[in-house]
Amino acid sequence: MTSDVGIADALEQIDGVTVERNAPSGPLCTYRVGGPLDVLLRIERTEALADALGILAERSVATLPIGKGSNLLVADGGFRGVAIVLGDAFSDVLIEGTIVKAGSAASLPVVARATVNAGLSGFAWAVGVPGSMGGAVRMNAGGHGSDMAANLVSVDIANLETGTISTRGADSLDLAYRSSSLTHSELVVSATLQLTEGDAESGASELKEIVSWRREHQPGGANAGSVFTNPANDSAGRLIDSAGLKGLRIGSAEVSAKHANFIQVDADGSADDVIALMGEVVRRVQKHAGIRLHAETRLIGFANALVEEVCGRVDQAEGKS
Repeated sequence: MTSDVGIADALEQIDGVTVERNAPSGPLCTYRVGGPLDVLLRIERTEALADALGILAERSVATLPIGKGSNLLVADGGFRGVAIVLGDAFSDVLIEGTIVKAGSAASLPVVARATVNAGLSGFAWAVGVPGSMGGAVRMNAGGHGSDMAANLVSVDIANLETGTISTRGADSLDLAYRSSSLTHSELVVSATLQLTEGDAESGASELKEIVSWRREHQPGGANAGSVFTNPANDSAGRLIDSAGLKGLRIGSAEVSAKHANFIQVDADGSADDVIALMGEVVRRVQKHAGIRLHAETRLIGFANALVEEVCGRVDQAEGKS
């Protein structure tokens, strides 16, 4: 358990939260695998957030914000700290003119459809990304020629170390290709987008095309979408495919035969198998093409050396020494 064994008891006293000890991480991640979380804190009411922040700020304990888990892998050994999930109270989508404010827990496809239905343009691409608004801001998610940086105006961020909530402009987040400067102690509470006026009918057609394309070109099952970022002027999927790695398997994890930049996991599989396969792909592509791939997956609880091998640097994820 965490170094502060009383933190779960303290959090349980807050009205509007649920606390679970030794909670499995697999159900919270789209890979459906991963070890236990010492403490899982679900914040179900907006009023409870400030109280939870106060307790977390008082304690020296590691924290792990979790959204839809579509870009997250927790080691089989688990996470020693408090994992935080924002509930449905943080999933509202408010639209006023061309301004959209969405809670961190709002699903990207839901927000995309809401904006199209409101006759707005600029966020339809997100219908094909199975993540949350908070996670999308953290990694500057994108697809189909756009990303969060294209329309993000500001974010409300809770600092888990100081217990404060502040509003920051998008220009302060250092948004780049699948990355931002947000730290592991910063929890996105909501995000504000600036879109443009469009046409609901043409937007609906765009949504349909994107969903159809995804179904045709990407696998289903237990996966977390694209594993590796694309190198400059190239495609990670093409590089993995050209190295003959489709179907490569380590234990319960396999490189998808449908899309080489996806890893699929068997039911009751192993997170350690997934990261081992990531590392093997990195090594073989580098040997075959002379290009080092970097995983965009957030890796939690793995050894720093392994995280660095797979991601290129440790601060892209949270490993351990």
